[in-house]
Amino acid sequence: MKLTAYLATATILSATLLTGCQTTNPYTGEQQTSKSTSYGLGGLVAGAAIGALANGKDGAIAGALLGGAAGAGYGNYLDRQEAALRAQLQNTGVQVYREGDQLKLIMPANITFASSSSDINSAFYPVLSSVAEVFGEFDRNLIQVVGYTDSTGGDSINLPLSQARANSVANYLAFQGISGTRITAFGRGAQDPIASNETRGGRAANRRVEINLLPIPQQR
Repeated sequence: MKLTAYLATATILSATLLTGCQTTNPYTGEQQTSKSTSYGLGGLVAGAAIGALANGKDGAIAGALLGGAAGAGYGNYLDRQEAALRAQLQNTGVQVYREGDQLKLIMPANITFASSSSDINSAFYPVLSSVAEVFGEFDRNLIQVVGYTDSTGGDSINLPLSQARANSVANYLAFQGISGTRITAFGRGAQDPIASNETRGGRAANRRVEINLLPIPQQR
């Protein structure tokens, strides 16, 4: 019962934080809780539970504050990284997605490569250079480069092509000074489509390279 009471204290603290942490999403205009706040509240409740078990009520409050600060710190880092990528990639055709502690960039093949080629379009070099600049500034990520194709052509063509395109992007990032220890690259061919391969537009959407930014395990 005491633990329940201590967690209730953390809940009150989190509710207080929420009232002052609502922001307006610049892309949708909706009111939302910032991602750093969400991370902080999760850490706050977890910290309260650990602190309560160790030191009762005082430990619950102290643990909540420490846990909230740690969670908010990583969430704030991701918020800043996401904002930097969105600023660099406006009007480039590259899409930025955020899900929890992962960021994803989706690069359509029609702006990245010539048809059936793994050679990067020269017009796309400045975009990749901008991406590399952000990756250099925010270095607390593993960088997973994944190539995809549509379902036409068969695996004998699609798998090598998707691998070669992923390699091209990974090699360019390394050439721009990003540590190779952070980068992995592989091709998945027609696997994991994001649209229907029954339509021309769907096939075009499926031909892409994705860059997944994953937290280094010990920094989660």
